Amino acid sequence: MDIDAIMKELTLAEKASLVSGNSAWTVGPIEDKGVPEIFMCDGPYGLRKQENDSAEIYDSIDAVAFPTSVATAASFDRDLMYDIGVTLGKECQAEDVSVILGPAANIKRSPLCGRNFEYISEDPYVTGEMSAALINGVQSQNVGTSLKHFAVNNQETERMYVSADVDERTLREIYLAGFETAVKKSDPWTLMCSYNRINGTYASENKWLLTDVLRDEWGYDGLVMSDWGAVSDRIRGIAAGLDLEMPGSNGVNDALIVEAVRSGRLAEADLDKAVRNVLKLMEKYHSGKREEVFDRDKDHEKAVHAEEESIVLLKNDEVLPLRSDEKIAIIGGFAANPRFQGGGSSHINAHNIVSAVSVMDSYGSCVYSEGFPYDGDRTTDEKMSAAVEAAKNADKVVVFAGLPDLYESEAYDREHMRLPECQNILIEELLKLSKPVIIVLHNGSPVEMPWAEYVDGIVEAYLGGEGVGEAVMNVLYGKVNPSGKLAESFPKKLEDNPSYLNFPGQNHRCNYAEGIFVGYRYYDTKKTDVLFPFGYGLSYTEFEYSNLKTESFGSADNGPIDINSDKIKVSVDVTNVGKVAGKEVVQLYISDKTKAAIRPVHELKGFEKISLNPGETGTVYFELDKRSFAWFNEAVSDWYVASGEYVIEIGKSSRDIVLCESVELKGDAQVLPVIDMDVQIGDLLKNDVTREVVMKVMKEEIDKFTGSDGMDMESLDPMTYNMLQYLPIRTLRSFTYITNERVESIVAALKEEVEKVK
Repeated sequence: MDIDAIMKELTLAEKASLVSGNSAWTVGPIEDKGVPEIFMCDGPYGLRKQENDSAEIYDSIDAVAFPTSVATAASFDRDLMYDIGVTLGKECQAEDVSVILGPAANIKRSPLCGRNFEYISEDPYVTGEMSAALINGVQSQNVGTSLKHFAVNNQETERMYVSADVDERTLREIYLAGFETAVKKSDPWTLMCSYNRINGTYASENKWLLTDVLRDEWGYDGLVMSDWGAVSDRIRGIAAGLDLEMPGSNGVNDALIVEAVRSGRLAEADLDKAVRNVLKLMEKYHSGKREEVFDRDKDHEKAVHAEEESIVLLKNDEVLPLRSDEKIAIIGGFAANPRFQGGGSSHINAHNIVSAVSVMDSYGSCVYSEGFPYDGDRTTDEKMSAAVEAAKNADKVVVFAGLPDLYESEAYDREHMRLPECQNILIEELLKLSKPVIIVLHNGSPVEMPWAEYVDGIVEAYLGGEGVGEAVMNVLYGKVNPSGKLAESFPKKLEDNPSYLNFPGQNHRCNYAEGIFVGYRYYDTKKTDVLFPFGYGLSYTEFEYSNLKTESFGSADNGPIDINSDKIKVSVDVTNVGKVAGKEVVQLYISDKTKAAIRPVHELKGFEKISLNPGETGTVYFELDKRSFAWFNEAVSDWYVASGEYVIEIGKSSRDIVLCESVELKGDAQVLPVIDMDVQIGDLLKNDVTREVVMKVMKEEIDKFTGSDGMDMESLDPMTYNMLQYLPIRTLRSFTYITNERVESIVAALKEEVEKVK
């Protein structure tokens, strides 16, 4: 495609048509101008391709359903995510799909968000790393992705209208950071803006978000599209940086675009930018179009493997793995009809759904009783009694529990964190038999577990794709050693969640009052007990950590590490001290001890998955840069590292830190306080630059206030010290009885001296 030549030939009306969807899933073509058509389809864990122009969710081609993002995130395996992406990319090529809509990189702020199954983590570092890996895999096959939903889409309640009200530091550190990593590490072909407003402005019209941050700061050069129906004011959207409206507006907005350009309300240069980005996307795909085979059976096996790598063993009181010579009672409707995906636009018409019941005979002596349904929250006394009777004759009982489709889906949020009560009641009845009880969970988000203390095993299968039944049985019987770790915290109860008092908001606004304290950042800092912590997961073997080492790349050994110019290399040895091969996720957290800002007790800044045979030792490496230690300082509108002590923590979870190493950093220059009549003397004394200036300019006044000589601050009593610390300069008029002119001269002298230092 000769994009420059095409741009010269397009009429204004044709330009307007190219920045709107031509149908529910297509853009273009304009055949006489050499503009081809491109086709998009929903993702992100399988192809939901419509055979026609229908937007009906359940009307799509036969495809392979991979585990949902909530599951694959628990793998903590970038290579696995990349491989899934490669497979999806090949499937897209086979089906002539130009762009698969995903991954979804929104943060799990509340367990109640109905779409959490499609999101990756409560942690932005995990979100960014895993998103980038999937995107790179898909796009290695010359197929585009659409990183979504940009940004702050953390609830389904009023998702098309609500304003997410968030301070900039929280936006940068929590809700934008995952997107930033994915943009910089994988360069997604497209990025999809969210429905909601952000601090009062729709994401589709938010110039600060779509242009100032995304393009000017992060350097993004791809296409920005709307979520389906997310456009409010199309003209404002184009000016803000929204290139493509999907699925279009039946020509209504096209006509408005033409009129706006002709009247001067919209610069044609802004429209041309959008058109050019659409053409660039078309050229990317069609220049690499090739023949490919969608081998559904082969890809099904990959889906099974992906779930095996993602299952999290939450509890095991020496009851797992099961043995083939044991009599096992399998209870629960999910065993015969597994819930393997979420509801809504990501719903896949699965090729080959494998349940535990369909394969159980090949594992051992198993009997199945439904007990409760997979698709509802009520059962009958007869079904419950039959399940109890089946369990009486078994050595162990495995209950396949979870959330029915009606409990969590796109378009609405959950009302609570509980399982259907009939499931809890049956589990309680089974526990009365005094037999080992193991729970297998099919859910897209954390659930309360009133029986957790009393059951002998808990296996978190999440929504594990079409092969979930086979993968779960392989884990239960030890054919696969579980290695998943939770990419989200499981609170004991909903009220413990930091967003509880503000989710989902009121009066069409949601106040993100908890700020940066999301998920484990809150629970660990507050020392709140959780059911299962972030990063937690058991194995059938044991791992020991040792030999933690840190090494800077360029700083002197005897001085602070200049993190603005140097990087820190971290290594740690991991040994499999058990009897079977296994994989371990090694997690690196940073704890800021400088007290320069209010920060979580620690934050994840690295993870690596290592596979080890019994007795084998391997070394895991991390590399830390300035961003690993930084927080977003609104005073300077940039990422900032204070000089001082930081602790590098190596953990098996956020609550199981096994090794630590302290490092001293030379960070950014201290931010100078604003010097005016209201500046506090303590702020001046805490700053390395202004401290000497204060001692030079204000010695007489401070000595008079404290009754000391030589400003010996250490010898002051606590009351005097703190009164001075929080004393605005202007109050010297009252406490030392100096004139207003003297106060003004002090402020002027402070400003003059600070300018000299600068």
